[in-house]
Parts: sequence; C-alpha cells; structure tokens
Amino acid sequence: MENPNAQPAQETLTNTHGISIMQALIPVVALIGMLAFNVFVFGDDALSGSNQFILLLGGGIAAIVGYFNKVKFDEMIDEVARNIQSTAGAILILLMVGALAGTWMISGIIPTMIYYGLQILNPTIFLAACVIICSVISVATGSSWTTSATVGIALIGIADALGISLGMTAGAILSGAYFGDKMSPLSDTTNLAPAMAGTDLFTHIRYMALTTVPTITITLIAFIIIGLNLDTGGNTDTSSILNSIEASFNISPWLFIVPVIVIILIVKKTSPLIALLIGTLLGAVAALIAQPDVVLAISGMDKLNFISGYKGIMKAITVDTAVETDSEALNDLFASSGMAGMLGTIWLIICAMVFGGIMEAIGALARISRSLLNLFHTTFGLFASTVFSCLALNVTASDQYLAIVVPGKMFAKAYKDKGLAPENLSRSLEDSGTVTSVLVPWNTCGAYHSGVLGVPVLSYAGYAFFNYLSPFMTLLFAALGIKIRKLAGK
Repeated sequence: MENPNAQPAQETLTNTHGISIMQALIPVVALIGMLAFNVFVFGDDALSGSNQFILLLGGGIAAIVGYFNKVKFDEMIDEVARNIQSTAGAILILLMVGALAGTWMISGIIPTMIYYGLQILNPTIFLAACVIICSVISVATGSSWTTSATVGIALIGIADALGISLGMTAGAILSGAYFGDKMSPLSDTTNLAPAMAGTDLFTHIRYMALTTVPTITITLIAFIIIGLNLDTGGNTDTSSILNSIEASFNISPWLFIVPVIVIILIVKKTSPLIALLIGTLLGAVAALIAQPDVVLAISGMDKLNFISGYKGIMKAITVDTAVETDSEALNDLFASSGMAGMLGTIWLIICAMVFGGIMEAIGALARISRSLLNLFHTTFGLFASTVFSCLALNVTASDQYLAIVVPGKMFAKAYKDKGLAPENLSRSLEDSGTVTSVLVPWNTCGAYHSGVLGVPVLSYAGYAFFNYLSPFMTLLFAALGIKIRKLAGK
C-alpha cells in the first residue's frame, strides 16, 4: 500500500550548515519552556490555538538561529512547504475520520456498540468489565475523554454503590479508555503519531497491536485477579441507560455489518482513504434505513424526504451534531463534530510542520540526530531515548499532543539512519506519549480525568496498569529485538 504520509522532506537532512549542538537545541529548549508556560496559563484551553501559535514562535526562534548561520529565508520556507505537503495524506485521513464518526453516530452504529457493551457488566468481574466496556466505547468513539466523561462516570457510581475502591475503578476505566484511544482509527493521537513519524494510519495500528495486545491482556488478567478477591454487593442496574439508548435509537445487531466491512477492508490493506470513505457512505445509508427519525431531527426539517435526508447526513459528516436523550450523561456521548472537529488537530499538524521544516532547513534536526546516534549506539538506546523524551514532555509541557509532535519530528531522522521503519517511532510515541499523560496530575489529561471521575490522579495511577505498562512493553520489545521492523533494503 502506498504510504500517504511519506515525508520526502526528511531526505534533505544531510547538511547541518555548520550549526553547533548548542545552537540546535536553542529552539527546542525555548519551545518546551514556552509550551509549559502556555499550558500553565491556559490549562485545557491551550489546544484551542495558543499552543499552535507557540509552535510558530518556536519556528521563528529556529529561523533566527538559521539567519545567524547564513541560511536563506527562502530555503526555510521551501522546507516548510515540503513538510506540509508531506502531511497531505494524513490531513485527508483526519477529515474522513471526522466524517465517519458523524455517520456512525447518527446511524446508531456507535450507540449499538455501547448498548451491547454495557450488557456484559457482571458484578463478579466488575473491574475487568470496566476495562472491556471502556475499550469498546473508546475504540468506537476514538476518545478517552468522552469515554471517561460518560460511561466512566456511570461506572464510578456503580463502584461506589458496590463498595469497590474508586481508585481501582478509575484505573480500570482509564486502562480501557486509553486502549481504545491508541487503537481506534477515529482517535486524533492515533492519526497524529504516524503523521509525525512518516507512516500511514493502518500500518501504525497493526504494528502497534504487537505491544498493545499483550499489555491490555496483562491488564485484564490483573483486574480479574483483583476482582475475584473483592467482596461485592448491591445492584449494578444499567437499565435506565439502556432504556435511554433504546428510546433514542433503533438498536440492531445488523448495524455491526458496517464496521465489519470496514475491518475487512483494513485487513485486506485497502487504502485508508478508500476504507474510511466507504465506511462513511455505508454509515449514511444505515442512518437513512435504521434511524430516519434521527436524520430528520438533525436536518431541522418537518418531513423526511430527499432534501431533508441529504441535509441531515451532510450536517453529520461536516459539522457539530447531537442526538438528545433523556439521560444527561449520554448526551455528550451521542454528539459528534464531524470533519470540523478535526480542524484543531490539522491546525496542530500544520504548525508542527512549520517548526519542523525550519529546524530541518537550518540543519538543527540533522545535528541533534547525529548527536543522538553518537550517544545511543544501540537500537534499544534509541527506543529508550524516545520513550524518556515523551515522558519528559508530558511532565514539562503538560500535554500529550506535544509529547507526540516534538519527539516525532526530532527522532524521525535518527530512526531512518538506524535503518528502522517509521512505524517503530510512531508506536513508541503512542506507547509512551499518549498513555502516560493521564498519570501526570498537572498534565491536561491527568487534570481532566481526575476532575471528571472525581478521583485524584495519585489514587488511580497505581491501578492504571495499561498506561504505565505500555512504555515498559515497548522497551522490552526493543531490548529483546522482537518485531523491530527494518526499512526496505536495510
């Protein structure tokens, strides 16, 4: 399959323009400092645009360094243009992911997944069930935040009634939520990591499964053992939530046909854009057949006909839509932002490409990569440096997106020079950058989930097995040389 995210700009990293390692690190240190301060000031709102502008400021500082090293401005702009061009495939995939999420929501596909997922709840294996339920919902929605804020809250309430530790429950919820956040093609971080590393979405997901499946298996076993040794009692009644879903959607197992078709296309290595487009169109057809009332409500018209059906489908694909239920907790879950919801991530990618492009043009990335290769003579050393960089950014910059973007751009050349396929980098970014963000109390993810679930980070961190085992698993694979993919011809 052709790589839609191939980054030809990486080929230019051969001339360091005589830049020293200290000069090369100036923009990086400045960027991290500015991002950390910006997140401190804006908190969760930093991703609304201010972080993106900070990336542009970082690019400006890199340009100043380049100016003093006699790098022409036009050369920097040309490198930025090549970098942005290299992300065209990723940007188109992000837009199609938004479209897919919209039609799968109004068609009842995602609500059906949630409906049947909730019914597997069993008091005896409650904690393991939390992992499974949140995994299913997070894979379906691509959002750990939405999973935590909806079903997560309900599961915390059930745990409280059963007398089960809220810290354990929150750890189980977040383990499942972040499994889905990593593995779902609808997740922005799952799209962002391969875009930064230079591979495509589904290659990244397949390769990431090698470390993610063992980790989630260990997590499930741990929660089953803990759950079997807990005394539980009370009533785990989810009937009100199930009734709310049934009242708002026509629930049917036939709706699973659409995701099954998309999964088959992915397994058959169909182009990601084609698979997502087919999934979007099938979701639209399913919406018109299974949920005509929902489509009509979204269209805002009085009668379902070709015009109102077209309007309802197009709104779901492109802009914010929501299906109202009689459950306030479900209202946030049954909302989608369509293609418009992906613009923030696209904006972040473009600004990151500006910073990365200028860093490439002035020779800073080549100098840093050369220094890293001198420091880490083994493959394991390179993987370890990637993991620790992601962890450091989650602690200092306090944002999981930045823990993916900055190391992704900084290490891409080093992996290539080692003869390693880019999916090695994208997997390491997700195994360390995405999942550990929730373990840092002042990180936007840690602060969000702690606030939503009402459980302090330090109370659930020890039970978020999936989150802290993931970076260890990727390091274990690197240390033992398991499934470390090489570049073709290397």
